[in-house]
Amino acid sequence: MNISIIIVNWNSAVYTEACIASLHAAIRKLTYEIVVVDNGSTDDSVRKLEARDDVIFVSSPSNLGFARANNLGYEHSSGEVLLFLNPDTQVIGTALETMHGALVSSERIGITGCRLLNSDCSLQTSCVLPFPTILNQLTDVEALKIRFPKLFIWGISPLFTDKVQLAKVDAVSGACLMIRRSLFEAVDGFSGEYFMYCEDVDLCRKVARVGYDTMYVSDARVVHHGGQSSKKARESSFADVVGHEAIRIFLAKWRGTLYARLYTQSMFAAALLRLALLGIVSMTRMSNEPSRTAASRRKWRGILSWSMGREHWARELGRTSSPVTSSHPTTA
Repeated sequence: MNISIIIVNWNSAVYTEACIASLHAAIRKLTYEIVVVDNGSTDDSVRKLEARDDVIFVSSPSNLGFARANNLGYEHSSGEVLLFLNPDTQVIGTALETMHGALVSSERIGITGCRLLNSDCSLQTSCVLPFPTILNQLTDVEALKIRFPKLFIWGISPLFTDKVQLAKVDAVSGACLMIRRSLFEAVDGFSGEYFMYCEDVDLCRKVARVGYDTMYVSDARVVHHGGQSSKKARESSFADVVGHEAIRIFLAKWRGTLYARLYTQSMFAAALLRLALLGIVSMTRMSNEPSRTAASRRKWRGILSWSMGREHWARELGRTSSPVTSSHPTTA
C-alpha cells in the first residue's frame, strides 16, 4: 500500500464525504486506503460514514483531540506513507501524487506539505508555518504577512517565490501533511499533550530533531475550506485561547518554562493594547465593520483572561467537547 489517508471527522460528514469523493477522483497512480476516524460526533456522522464500504471507519466515543484522533487512525492503517488530511479539503488534480513523489525523492525528506487555498482559491498563508517564538507570535497579523511576506520571522517566503517548486520550511499545516510511516513511528507520532493546534508544528520539530527536512511543495494544491467543524468555536474566544495555550505548551517543551512564561506575559500586554485600541475605535465610531470589531474584542478578552488564569482554561478544555481540525486560528 503506497499511502494511507487519515481523516478525522467531527460533526462534518457532508465535508468528509466530499473530501473522499475528491480523493477517488484525483488519485490515479498510487495504491491507497482511506481511514476515517469519527471523533465523538453528536450528529448523524457515524451513521453516514460507517455505512461506506470505501473507507476503514474507526469510531471514538469521545472527542480525543486532533493529535490523538490521528494517532488512532494511524493504528488502523497500513500504508508506507501517511497523509493526514482535514475533512473540509478537496484535492486538486495530482496534488497527492506530487507530494508523494517529492517525499520519496530523497531520504532526507521526512514531511511534505502543499499549497492550501481558500474556498475562493486565494492563498492560505498558514499552509507554511514557522516554529513559534515570542516575536513571530506578537507580530502574527495577516495584513503584515501579506504586506511583508519575505521577512524572516514569518517563514512563509516560499509561498511568494514563483520559481521555487520545492522549499525547505520549518513546518507545514496538519490540514494536509504527508509523512513516511517509519519516521512517524520513530518520533512517536503526534504528541498527545496538544488537544487542538500546534500538533503539526510539534511533529515537524520532532522530525527536524532527528535529522529530516520538512518541504513545501508548491505544485501540489488543495482547497481547504477552513475549519468548517470549528465554526462554533469561532463564535467565542475558545479557538483563539486553545491556540495560544498550544503555543505555550510548544514553547515550554522546546524552549523552556521561563520562555513560555515570558510568552504568556507578552500576550497579556498585547491583549491589553489591542483592547485599548478597539475601545478607541468603538468610541470614535471609526469602524465600518462593527461586528468584526466586536469579534476582535471578544477574542482579545478571551486571550487576556487566559494569560491571567491559564490553569482555569486548561480545566475548561478538559471538560469541553470541542470541534477539532487542524486549522490555525486567524489573526486580527
